[in-house]
Amino acid sequence: MSPPVFLAGTDALERDRVLLDGPEGRHAAAVRRLRQGERVDLTDGEGLLAECVVTAADRASLTLDVLARHREPPPAPRLVVVQALPKGDRGELAVETMTEVGVDEIVPWSASRCVTRWRPERRDKALGRWRATAREAGKQARRSRLPEVAELESTEDVAGRIAGASLALVLHEEAEAPLSAVRPPARGDIVLVVGPEGGISEDEMERFGAAGGCPARLGPTVLRTSTAGVAAASVLLAATGRW
Repeated sequence: MSPPVFLAGTDALERDRVLLDGPEGRHAAAVRRLRQGERVDLTDGEGLLAECVVTAADRASLTLDVLARHREPPPAPRLVVVQALPKGDRGELAVETMTEVGVDEIVPWSASRCVTRWRPERRDKALGRWRATAREAGKQARRSRLPEVAELESTEDVAGRIAGASLALVLHEEAEAPLSAVRPPARGDIVLVVGPEGGISEDEMERFGAAGGCPARLGPTVLRTSTAGVAAASVLLAATGRW
């Protein structure tokens, strides 16, 4: 059985002995009930992972000795998924599954046909849920480099990302080119745009096309926006050799 993963600061992981306290320490000690002699992995979420063993435990913290350290290099190419806001809790579902498969950045997008809107007074709370979901899913998936969850972006913001990408793909059910035929670049950002349940508008497609986005068809069926991203990411991660 693989050891559990918890988050700790980079400075702490550079030491030979680590005190894991705060929310992560309380969860490890009080919920997981980890005790002396058990193996634990700690990561800073930025590529550094420390293999540790528990040397002492109390009700709210663990003391651990570092056995070995590993540094995961930055991914190449980097996969960025622009996710139109789904309805209800399907946003967290999309974030969770995309984190599990290995997406490097998730960008919430307020598309014109989104039913859900992050009003200014609710935006921080909604974004916080996405980021918390990515953090917990990353730990569960044993990722030493957690995905970034960006601020909410407009269509103009997304067009700017597309313009700066090494490859930009826009999922669309009427596209002629299948996603499986795409030959991804070896470096830079691959930006994948996933539209809302109502589809990407003609105006948005024109903006993205002008910025360099290429329409691509995922398959013969139409997936929900909350599952299209993880399916498309899987295809691209396999094509890049990261899977």
